[in-house]
Amino acid sequence: MLATVVSSSAVVLVGAVFLATSVEMVEALTIVVAVGHTRGWRSALEGTAAALGVLAVLVAAFGPALVHVPLNVLRLVVGGVLLIFGLQWLRKAVLRASGFKALHDEDAIYTATVRELEALETSPQRDHVAFVMAFKGVFLEGLEVVIAVLTLGASAHRLGLAVVVSLVAIVVVGTAGVIVARQLSAVPENAMKLGVGIMLVSFGTFWSGEGLRIRWPGSDTMLLGFVALYAIVGWILIASLRARREREVAA
Repeated sequence: MLATVVSSSAVVLVGAVFLATSVEMVEALTIVVAVGHTRGWRSALEGTAAALGVLAVLVAAFGPALVHVPLNVLRLVVGGVLLIFGLQWLRKAVLRASGFKALHDEDAIYTATVRELEALETSPQRDHVAFVMAFKGVFLEGLEVVIAVLTLGASAHRLGLAVVVSLVAIVVVGTAGVIVARQLSAVPENAMKLGVGIMLVSFGTFWSGEGLRIRWPGSDTMLLGFVALYAIVGWILIASLRARREREVAA
């Protein structure tokens, strides 16, 4: 029974961290590829490396500190944060899936980034614009990954597992990016965002309750119940909004 509980919690954690990291890294990779193709790869890669270095310092500085925060306090605060983030992700994913919001298009992001870069002057030596664009894209998207990894990992007392899973996702997305280059639109990012939203809201609900000393039935296995519950709610919302949009279009 204990093994089942541990594995259930670990599976949900691994899924949430992997999907969240993958989504953000696809967006960061789109920017880096656009900068590299348009302005040159040297400055783009230097900006990427600098951003990853800063993010690594943040993880090293704040990760161990979270371990010393009382578990109930940590889970209550983190649960609230995850509910906020998760509901935002879930809301956007539901609106996209139902047709009320445009789908996230990496090709469009790539084109817009290229146009912005082409409008700027180039430098014969080191391209500071390319460096800053790559740094900003990787750092901002990576910062969301750091927040997800630290909060999810620390609250579950599996920070090491969360970091390893996140690194694996970065390697997978990076390798895929090298292979497919600009074909990032083939990644089912909108479906992944829906899954991330469901998992973050599930963790947020579970840990907020734990922080308030609520004893969930089945302990950690209740996480799977929350995932199923929010998946059903999301499906119902998508179906009802899609039907509403069809009626509006028909009218």
